[in-house]
Amino acid sequence: MRVVETGSTVEGLLRESELPRQEAELLLRSALGRERIYLIAHAEDTVGPSSTRTAQAWFARRRSGEPISYITGWREFYGLALRVSPDVLIPRPETEQLVELALERLPPGSRARVLDLGTGSGAIALALAVLRPEWRITATDVSDTALDIARRNAQEHAVEIDFARSDWFESIGPDHFDLIVSNSPYVAAGDPHLHRGDVRFEPRIALVGGGDGLACIRRIAAGARQYLRPGGSLLLEHGCDQAESCIALLRELGYTGVADFRDLAGLPRVSAAVWRG
Repeated sequence: MRVVETGSTVEGLLRESELPRQEAELLLRSALGRERIYLIAHAEDTVGPSSTRTAQAWFARRRSGEPISYITGWREFYGLALRVSPDVLIPRPETEQLVELALERLPPGSRARVLDLGTGSGAIALALAVLRPEWRITATDVSDTALDIARRNAQEHAVEIDFARSDWFESIGPDHFDLIVSNSPYVAAGDPHLHRGDVRFEPRIALVGGGDGLACIRRIAAGARQYLRPGGSLLLEHGCDQAESCIALLRELGYTGVADFRDLAGLPRVSAAVWRG
């Protein structure tokens, strides 16, 4: 007699996952291609063998510490579903503050030129392109693999962005921009957080900004002066303990209107400045 393999129930899988309920639900939803309401309404339904194996494998990867976004291949940012991989930084909610500030800096309907340095998955550039399709946005990264992911995200969200491989301003040419934004690496090389949680799995090139974490920010702030139009703005995401250093740097470089803004958690997160030319 042949035994027919059967899967576990939805609720059974969630209980057996040994994960916090929210994490288990996120993984199971992705494995099934369903919304959360399905898990509630079909809690006692049997999950097919293939989906059961996928879910159980994903649960095991999460128990080992791997980020959920790398397991599923997706991350939501500013209401957009973005593809991600271990080749790019996982977009975080605090970076949405940078998008908000960028939208405030230029009026809707303006034919603005915008440069996103170190785009990674393309999160910032995509959010701006979706909300301001009239803007011409250039997004750069030093990683070809990251650019492939960003281009795919742009295609799937049907937005036009000019992507370019560039080590910060290296390949930009003579262009000038109304706005330059960047969530560059800003973690200090010796920061113990690099060995904890999800960060352990993320690319060091997207995290570490030199010995004090400010090497990339210094380079961008100095170089942006040659690429900003008079009156153009620079927006830089930074660590929660780097606001004072960033403000001092921007003032020393001759920027005006220097200010710092807090993220949704109330922590200092983005330095802003204007280049008068």
